[in-house]
Amino acid sequence: MSYFRTAILLAAMTALFMGVGFLIGGQSGMVIALVVAGAMNLFAYWNSDKMVLSMYGARPVDARTAPELYDLVSQLAAAAGLPMPKVYIMENPQPNAFATGRNPQNAAVAVTTGLMQTVSKEELAGVIAHELGHIKNHDTLLMTITATIAGAISMLANFGMFFGGRDNNNGAGIFGTLALVILAPLAAALVQMGISRTREYEADRLGAEISGRPLWLASALQKIARAAERIPNMPAEQNPASAHLFIVNPLSGARMDNLFSTHPNVQNRVARLNELAQQFGAGDTGARIAAPSSPAGPWSEPERRVAGRRGPWG
Repeated sequence: MSYFRTAILLAAMTALFMGVGFLIGGQSGMVIALVVAGAMNLFAYWNSDKMVLSMYGARPVDARTAPELYDLVSQLAAAAGLPMPKVYIMENPQPNAFATGRNPQNAAVAVTTGLMQTVSKEELAGVIAHELGHIKNHDTLLMTITATIAGAISMLANFGMFFGGRDNNNGAGIFGTLALVILAPLAAALVQMGISRTREYEADRLGAEISGRPLWLASALQKIARAAERIPNMPAEQNPASAHLFIVNPLSGARMDNLFSTHPNVQNRVARLNELAQQFGAGDTGARIAAPSSPAGPWSEPERRVAGRRGPWG
């Protein structure tokens, strides 16, 4: 049912975009709008992952520089039947994470230093499994497309404010232009948020299946949400259009489960994960997470320097 809902929302986004183009310039305006959107989507398809990783100052790590983190991602990717994604660490005090990439063969998982400092290894496994769920469902590409279309709608609405207003066969007229400028970006944002929230629930479910422990993710979500309320994510505040990528909304004052939130309410997500835990029972259905490599904790010395501490298990 969630996939059907996502398809409906994406169709609504596309129809809205075409309608904006038509209101501005009639049939020719609609065609021009589609050409522009196609070019934007093509650029986003090939470059969106590099852009967002650069935006957040993400640094690539590997089996040598972050062996325990890399090994954890490797174990969970194998459990999910996915190719090994690239792994990145962001120097950011807010605990959070996101996945990006146009397909599973070109995917990346990025976690913040704040996340490494805040959660246990099991909770981190739940977070990574959630992000791998996004990759497995091709959500990273879907969210890039919706964000691109939403941005194009806002751009066209501003364009219409300057060139619209002519009451003829091709124009929207003054009242149509006013409605266009005010309502079109709002409608696009609402559709984008609806898609984002739908995919978050799906990634929670699939992530729980990958790890086999829904409560790991539930516990991590509660910790991340509490910390995000008091620790700002400055790159996200400067680029709010990317907020939907994160596992928990990184923006201040936007964590209610309403029409204006890119994410479901955390307690609603936890409730669903608790239901999944009851369905799973005591069965070990997911990945087996290796024990820490030493009594000091699972982080290697380079990872401890990155995280700024010995690690949450030390």
